Amino acid sequence: MSAAAKNVIATGTSSGLGFEVIKQLLEKPEPYNFILGARDIQRTQSAFDDLKYDTSKHTISLVPVDFTDLRSVQLFVQQALTNLGPHKLDLLFLCAGMVAPAEGPSPHGSQWCAPYVVNHLSQHYLVHLLRETLAACKSRIVVVSSGGIRNVRNQDPTTLDVDLKANSGADHRVVYSASKFVQLLGAHYWRRALPECTVVAVSPGLIPDTKLAGKDMGLTMNMPDAKTVPEGAENLLRAWNVSDFPSDPQQIFLTSWGEWWPKDVYALSLDPALQDKWCLSREEIEKTEGLSA
Repeated sequence: MSAAAKNVIATGTSSGLGFEVIKQLLEKPEPYNFILGARDIQRTQSAFDDLKYDTSKHTISLVPVDFTDLRSVQLFVQQALTNLGPHKLDLLFLCAGMVAPAEGPSPHGSQWCAPYVVNHLSQHYLVHLLRETLAACKSRIVVVSSGGIRNVRNQDPTTLDVDLKANSGADHRVVYSASKFVQLLGAHYWRRALPECTVVAVSPGLIPDTKLAGKDMGLTMNMPDAKTVPEGAENLLRAWNVSDFPSDPQQIFLTSWGEWWPKDVYALSLDPALQDKWCLSREEIEKTEGLSA
């Protein structure tokens, strides 16, 4: 009897590390059913078709989504759950990411800059919308984080209130570190709010050969500890199956070397009050982002 396919909903897999993660899984003997959010369906479909993967074993369903727009996230979740049907959701993979300065108004009228909406708010809202399914299925939630979480401006969380606002003028490095730090707050929040699920944050390492890291952040393969995109994807995939969890439930952050980061690395993110401040309820998000009827 063939093994049952694992069912995965994922963001940020149209290119870069996320695409490479799916590519590597398509080469494995275990079957997968992927439900993938994508902005450009045609281009993404063509990229996956070019892989010539075994369609008798794996399935890929592409669902349109724009993570700068929370209404688009609502539609994505509705269609993703329709595609999932009665099957168990084994894993939610949150890999969408954006690098940009906080310049100009935010798309769709948010008070927050677009990278914050993409890197945290939209994916946090997505988890809210999937919450019942995740809890019922006891799913694993893998959050693609970054060592950049250590670079919050002045090591002062109150700077987040300034830097992450639309048109704050904060440069792309400040915004990226701040938004990924808040995303990590979200991982801690969901670890507490969804005790039925396994929540793992993971760093891919220093990966210069992606649009996000190379063009936008100025990273190069000459830097110490630089890793290739395939290596970065392998690092992320450890979080899909890791089982040797530390006894301390707050130690949820897996390094690119496959070790559990000590809590002093991300100590600023461990404050439950700070987590609650930045991880709004579904109702609060819908009210503040103008989604309520």
